[in-house]
Order: sequence, then structure tokens, then C-alpha cells
Amino acid sequence: MEFANKEYLFLLLLMIPYLIWYLMYRKKSEPTMRMSDTRAYRYAPRSWRVTLMPLQLLLRLAVFVLLVLVLARPQTQNSWKNETMEGIDIMLAMDVSTSMLAEDLKPNRIEAAKQVAADFIIGRPNDNIGLTIFAGEAFTQCPMTTDHASLLNLLHNVRTDIAQRLIEDGTAIGMGLANAVSRLKDSKAKSKVVILLTDGSNNRGDLSPMTAAEIAKSFGIRVYTIGVGTNKVAPYPMPVAGGVQYVNIPVEIDTKMLSDIAAATDGDFYRATNNKELQQIYKEIDKLEKSKLNVKKYSKRYEAYQPYAIAAAILLLLEILLRITVFRRLP
Repeated sequence: MEFANKEYLFLLLLMIPYLIWYLMYRKKSEPTMRMSDTRAYRYAPRSWRVTLMPLQLLLRLAVFVLLVLVLARPQTQNSWKNETMEGIDIMLAMDVSTSMLAEDLKPNRIEAAKQVAADFIIGRPNDNIGLTIFAGEAFTQCPMTTDHASLLNLLHNVRTDIAQRLIEDGTAIGMGLANAVSRLKDSKAKSKVVILLTDGSNNRGDLSPMTAAEIAKSFGIRVYTIGVGTNKVAPYPMPVAGGVQYVNIPVEIDTKMLSDIAAATDGDFYRATNNKELQQIYKEIDKLEKSKLNVKKYSKRYEAYQPYAIAAAILLLLEILLRITVFRRLP
């Protein structure tokens, strides 16, 4: 609970002089009666009305406190706020060309890559992570965010048919890397990383991979490259009339180019020929250093004075009712 007008809480200090006045001077105004001898009343029991007389004072004080709280405008704690978390800025750059349907990894390369990437995201809840996908062209599937539920949902919807429906098929590694770098270049994090995963060699795009790597290096971005696929051939599902026929396609990964990209940006190059190796690669990358991130979170703030106002009204009516009935005084 927070108060929008905290300065009104100082009004509570007025209760101190009121209590002093009540105890010291109030009794002087009470009606009195002179008697020659009060011994007959020494042991007379006090009536319940006299015993409950201080209840009026307590009710007045309670009403005053509640009214001050209303003036101070109590509010729920939900609001814009900045939080500091430990993490790094990471962009995942994933190849979605049709060759990622090869089934040398199970169930295929694209699904294996998505599953391992999802586990990596779940294991780093405080990191700012985004997703770039590329084939013959590249675009951002999800900008960097700490809302990992949305990121995982977008990752789950990644399909290789994007390369057939929306963008040109092929492998534009330079464009994919450049797109990821563009999302990281303005980051204030101490550590900025691109994890680039592909199963081929660069054959599309207007920007060479090494040029993109030099751009990444100029912004202090480290690139970890992963080449996915077996060392010789891989089974590929080829659609034919009435079904699917598997053919063996050669695995052509430009390991030198991927290694050069990693070396130019102080990153590392990895080869994954099966699911287990791919999982181990992400575990190694998971050991990256962490730096502080400022995250701005929003939740709506609501006024919460109503219960205090209602309670003050009820207590005020009760005090008035008791004063004109039970504690009524005759002149």
C-alpha cells in the first residue's frame, strides 16, 4: 500500500494536543454537584454507561485517523517501476531454410534446434533475449524481451515453410547476423551476444558474413556460431505424389566461415552432429558472464481509499447515535 499524498499523514500529529486538551481541560467543564459528605458514595458501583464513556473518544479518534488516510489517497502498489536484474542481452539467429528439415537430428534439424533453444531460454529467466530467423532473407521474429512466454510462443511457431511462403529460400548468413546485430547495437548491457545456428553455407543476401561479423565486432558483440548436421549426408524428406520419399542430401557447412566469424568477434564455433551435442553446446554457452539490466515493468495502480471512507462514515454515525442515546446528557 502506498499513499499519493503522504504529507497529509502529518495531520495525525494533531491527535496529541487534542488528547492533552481532553485529559486536562475537558473535565473542568463537566457538571458538578457540591455535597457535604461523599462517604456514602465511596463504594457505589460505577454504571456501565460511565465505564463505556471513553468509547466516544476512541470513536472520534478512529474517525479522524480514517479521514486522514482518505486524504492521503491510499493506492495499490501496482505501477511503473524499474527493476535491476542480472543477465545479458542475447539474440538467437536461426536458419529456417528448407534444408533444416533434414532428419539427421531427431525429429529434424529445425525442431531439435527449437527445443534446445527453448530449454536455453527457460534456463535464463533474467536475460533479455530476442529471435531472428533467416533463409534467403532475414527478419526479426521477436525483439529482445524479458517476456519469455511470448518469446517461446513465437519460437514455437517458427516453420521452414516461411522460406517458401514469405521469403526466398536459401541461406543468407550475413543478413541473418546483421539483423541480429541491429537489435543489439544500442544495448547498454556489458555483455552482448549473438548465437547463430545454421546448417549450410552462405549463398544469398547482399551482405557477406564476414562484413556482418566486422560490424558486430565494432559494437562489442560476441558471436557464437553453431553448424548443425552430420559430416557427410543426411536423410531429407522429398515430397512426391501421394507421400514422402527420403533422399540423402550432402551436408555442406562452411565451417571455416563460421569459425572465422566467431574468431573475429571473440566468440566460439561449435559443431553439432546430433541432439546431444547440440544440447551440450547450449549448456556451454549458458555459462556466459552476467551483467546488470534495468527492466521497466508496468502494472496498473488503483485508488484504495473507499474502505477507509466507508469505515469512517460508519464510525461517525455510531458515535453520533451513542451521543444522543446511550450517552445523552441532560442540561
